[in-house]
Amino acid sequence: MFVPLSGEPPASMDLPGGVSRPLDDAPLFDAYSQAVVGAAEKISPSVVKIDVAQPGRGGERHGGGSGFVFTPDGLILTNSHVVHAARRMDVSLADGRRLPAHTIGDDPATDLAVIRVDAPNLVAAPLGDSQQLRVGQLVIAVGNPYGFQYTVTAGVVSAMGRSLRSQSGRLIDDVIQTDAALNPGNSGGPLVASDGRVVGVNTATILGAQGLCFAIGINTAKFVASALLREGRIRRSYIGVSAQTAPIHRRLVRFYDLPKETGVVVLSVEENSPARKAGLREGDMIISLGGMPVAGVDDLHRLLTDGCVATDTPLTILRYTDKLELSVVPEEAGD
Repeated sequence: MFVPLSGEPPASMDLPGGVSRPLDDAPLFDAYSQAVVGAAEKISPSVVKIDVAQPGRGGERHGGGSGFVFTPDGLILTNSHVVHAARRMDVSLADGRRLPAHTIGDDPATDLAVIRVDAPNLVAAPLGDSQQLRVGQLVIAVGNPYGFQYTVTAGVVSAMGRSLRSQSGRLIDDVIQTDAALNPGNSGGPLVASDGRVVGVNTATILGAQGLCFAIGINTAKFVASALLREGRIRRSYIGVSAQTAPIHRRLVRFYDLPKETGVVVLSVEENSPARKAGLREGDMIISLGGMPVAGVDDLHRLLTDGCVATDTPLTILRYTDKLELSVVPEEAGD
């Protein structure tokens, strides 16, 4: 179709099959803007700015990041690298108050931490389900980049199931990749879906790259926060695999009458690890551990608790089209 370079633009564009599409995209952009505005307004009362004094060479080092309130009595979720080894912490709330904070628990292995401020009746952020995210879905990041308080950026979920190495050296599995712009200071802030529910905790960017930003799934954060509140730390079992959440073929779900339609596909198996000794291979799909269904990496992390250490634990997998029962003896993970 010929489109003139001058004069009145055509009212519609002809598509294959004789379908005509209006060229006026204003309603689409209005809907996009309303989704971003609505999500930002819903999450904004819960987002906080964190200022930290940490020990450094030659004296104190000052830094900071972001976080969000997740209980009305002042519990805040953020990144471990924002608050780790902090001598002092101050939190700036959305209403302008600045309050001292202290650490409840810190888990460098997942780059997550829980801190608390003494303030009642705060607005808690609504938490979503990161396992329901889909590639291409709209997400909004809120935080305090370079100290500019309350900054909103928007993008899409670029990929799911990424692995990211934490500052402790351990791999964080099932990380969300997004192109919603993040900068220093965004760390620990919420990544939210269009309904305003938190689906991730913003954690990292790749220096020198554009549109390569990462967030820890909120399902992982829920589990870690719960454990930190109970014990202040997390003891983990270890089987020695790198893995990601993946769908199970529908025919296999029906044939074996599986309770979940997703599982954990093994990407690699470490030498001399419990998984290798159990006979686990690359490409195997883990669907159950200790008799409990495994629908994703979050489930696997939750089930690999200290109760599994040195315990002969049944492991159910799919290998190609076969359902196999293995036995694994998890070891305690090092720090």
